[in-house]
Amino acid sequence: LGCAAVLVPPLLRESPRFRRFWLAQTVSLVGDQVSLIALPLVAVLVLDANAAQMGYLVAAELTPNLLFSLPAGAWADRRARKRQTMIATDVGRALILGSIPVAYAFDALTFPHMLVVAFLIGTLTVLFHVSYSAFYPALVPRDRLVEGGSIMHGSRALSYVVGPSIGGLLVQAISAPVTLVLDACSYIVSALFLKTVDAEEPATEAPGEGHVVAGVRWVFGNPIIRAALGATATINFFNFVFAALFILYATTELDVAPGTLGLVLGAAALGGILGAVVTSRVTRWIGVGPAFALGCVLFPAPLLLVPLAQGRELVILTCLFLAEFGAGLGVMMLDISGGAIAAAVVPARLRSRVSGAYMVVNYGVRPVGALVGGALGSWIGLRETLWFATAGALLGVLWLLPSPILGLRELPEPEAAPG
Repeated sequence: LGCAAVLVPPLLRESPRFRRFWLAQTVSLVGDQVSLIALPLVAVLVLDANAAQMGYLVAAELTPNLLFSLPAGAWADRRARKRQTMIATDVGRALILGSIPVAYAFDALTFPHMLVVAFLIGTLTVLFHVSYSAFYPALVPRDRLVEGGSIMHGSRALSYVVGPSIGGLLVQAISAPVTLVLDACSYIVSALFLKTVDAEEPATEAPGEGHVVAGVRWVFGNPIIRAALGATATINFFNFVFAALFILYATTELDVAPGTLGLVLGAAALGGILGAVVTSRVTRWIGVGPAFALGCVLFPAPLLLVPLAQGRELVILTCLFLAEFGAGLGVMMLDISGGAIAAAVVPARLRSRVSGAYMVVNYGVRPVGALVGGALGSWIGLRETLWFATAGALLGVLWLLPSPILGLRELPEPEAAPG
């Protein structure tokens, strides 16, 4: 009992409803990481997808962020039962993803089928995230947002170890399509845990003039969130140029086996776990704003090692391992500090709409990046495109230089909505 008191974070011990919410997300995150390696490997190993098709696949899952984030955020802010929305999207994603192994079993799997599945899963994920952004702050007191974020992102980091490692080994053992069954099951488990979580949700707001675009006006009128959006959107654009081609590059040009690739991707979790542990201390040491800026550099910089990887197998795997480890540490610091800033400063009644507005840009650039990655990979080559992507992502931190973020020692106070 004494050991558990030391190892288990206080928020998990003290809040049963937060603990159940954490369990729901942890199971789902592990399944997501299994899918992250299994889904593109279905395209590469089963359907022989080329560089352009890999770009289309990533873009199909991300395009709903651009199309539906604003109306989804407005809809969620009008809906009182956000937890039920999250449960419904979990069940829907399980059923849609499960169609891939079913089609594979009947020898009916096609690339257009995968594009449709990716698009529908992306659509339901948008609904989940805009509801989550309003529901999560209702579970965690304001003064514990960094602690709660560290716990949730620590689970995310742990999933980076467990998910890709299991996923890569399962792909080799039972095939990529069958491996997707695990991710479908994880959504069902997540929905069952969410069903037991209850919290006083934010008050809803009746639709009126400007209801849908209120989040957009607030984001671009707030200098803190505006700068954070510019930084993360720049990083995301170039990161998805990178992500569209990384697995194809690793398997075809570096000859990394799927099982080994899963272990390499799992290295990101080791860095992520370290990032989740140290971020709270870093924010206390240098301030929450500088910690966010540091994450904006530490996330993309290590990925420069990927196009540098050449020569013997040991050298290649070492470069890939260090790249994933460093990026995992950086993204945890970026996400935890950035998420805490947003949860603190955004007014409660606007959270879903601000989340939707943020996602339109921050996630909307992702399919564009994936398409650019696929096109550049076909035109100038995979390795050259990875150089372009990793160097370009470092430009994101420039958005923060003239902003108030670098001066934020503590979490900012909520700001009123315009009008």
